[in-house]
Amino acid sequence: MLPDSPQRILESLSTAVLVFDVELRLMSINPAGEMLLAASARKLTGLTLNELIADGKDFAKVLTDTLRSRHPFTARSVRLRLFGGQALTVDCAVTPLPEGTAGGALLVELSQIDRLLRLAREELMRDRQTANRAVLRGLAHEIKNPLGGLRGAAQLLERELAEPSLKEYTQIIIHEADRLRNLVDRMVGPARPYRREPVNIHEVLERVRRLVLAEHPGGLRFECDFDPSLPELAGDAEQLIQATLNIVRNAVQSMQGNGTITLRTRIERNFTIGGKRHRLIVRVDIEDNGPGIPPELQEHVFYPMVTGRPEGTGLGLSIAQDIAQRHGGLIECVSRPGHTVFTIYLPAESEHD
Repeated sequence: MLPDSPQRILESLSTAVLVFDVELRLMSINPAGEMLLAASARKLTGLTLNELIADGKDFAKVLTDTLRSRHPFTARSVRLRLFGGQALTVDCAVTPLPEGTAGGALLVELSQIDRLLRLAREELMRDRQTANRAVLRGLAHEIKNPLGGLRGAAQLLERELAEPSLKEYTQIIIHEADRLRNLVDRMVGPARPYRREPVNIHEVLERVRRLVLAEHPGGLRFECDFDPSLPELAGDAEQLIQATLNIVRNAVQSMQGNGTITLRTRIERNFTIGGKRHRLIVRVDIEDNGPGIPPELQEHVFYPMVTGRPEGTGLGLSIAQDIAQRHGGLIECVSRPGHTVFTIYLPAESEHD
């Protein structure tokens, strides 16, 4: 049976519905709107749009123009930032209410699409990562075969040389062949399947913290914010250490060894990765206060050979992402100057091998 009043209809909607008066002051909001804005109707009612949304001048102009024209307005993928700091991406529909509707002026419908955008972005990233991995493995095979031949030929030539000074050149060939082989191995990532053993993620993070502090004894500070109730993972501790270490070392290099790195753990429930819904996900945030990642690189940081440093190889983050995906997880990144966060999502109960 349908609800017997418009108010009950609004309360049953999953779309956030907000009603503003002519001064853009909130008159009414349904439960979905309360969830979206993370506050109760009692606290929100009576606030102006500028008190609800930070940097809401552009959105306020849209509502004012709709009031003036009396024509409905629709926009997709609108970015809104709440005063609590949370950023939202929403589809928005603004409808002028009939004149004299209890003083109401505008009905605003907001449908949050952050999760859909994240899933689409994640799927694209996983597809690209899989394609890159296949190309790299094929390329590695084609490169390592002639490298082995070059190295063997240089060793044979070295035995035939009577003049010791000439052996310096064959040693250069051997050394460079080994260096290229190691580089190719790093590009391809871990060759062996990971071990499925119980792993305490806090022990992994503590190991990484100690290693990095030993490498950079001065000027670097770690802050740890751990959730002690986190369950153990089924995975390979050494590979997870490598993935986390790659991310932390990147952060240290971006800060030139001076700054603060925050290691944070939390639990996520009913979280989707790669189209699969997991009951429990362990989330690890690696946050630094360095200069941030250039905007033009942010969409590509997990691809091989992409780096913002002249001396970098662009392999560390690609390998970290590969390790996370082999554990059924994913790594995401958000960055702005002074605040960069790499987030590792790992299923608490992995079924991968």
